[in-house]
Amino acid sequence: MSAPELTALLLFCTAMSFSPGPNTTLSTALAANLGLKRALRFCFAVPAGWTLLMLGSGLGLGALITGVPALRWAVTLLGVAYMLWLAYKLSRAGKLAEVDSHRLNVTFWQGVGLQFVNIKAWMLALTLSAGWVVNAAGQPASNPGERLAIICVVMMLFAFTSNFVYALVGSLLRQWLAQGSRLLWFNRALALVLVVTAVWMITL
Repeated sequence: MSAPELTALLLFCTAMSFSPGPNTTLSTALAANLGLKRALRFCFAVPAGWTLLMLGSGLGLGALITGVPALRWAVTLLGVAYMLWLAYKLSRAGKLAEVDSHRLNVTFWQGVGLQFVNIKAWMLALTLSAGWVVNAAGQPASNPGERLAIICVVMMLFAFTSNFVYALVGSLLRQWLAQGSRLLWFNRALALVLVVTAVWMITL
């Protein structure tokens, strides 16, 4: 991969990874409510799930899902339903003591699975596949496997770093949010972000 291609890839990954979305919102919420340590498993789940999704996209699964309307809608609706469920759980937590495994809990495998029901993630994976895996500066790539491996490593680093940064911010706010009704309104604001993201996914 040439230097200009790698530079473009890094800029693209930075913009996509650090912009607010369901993953970064959940990382912030989990750390603010449960602490940084509990949020770390989700921070690790995102790059793990996204790498599997990227490999699937590189092997043609992404084109199948986005190319078949029924599959695309199934993925979208599952993702929307899951985010709305998380938003509901999040909006009800007003005190740190109330945030238990029944109120707000995202396991490692749920975090991995969330990547597969995020139509935005599929579109991103397809963009990377078309722009950097099978193409090299506008020409068919002679080493798509090597390029796919590079992209997976880059995206793993970006996915973890972005979610960890958001989780760190959430954990730093934890003590301040514990006072009065701050946590409740903070959680409701993040829940609203999830709802807006879910609605936006339907329009893609």
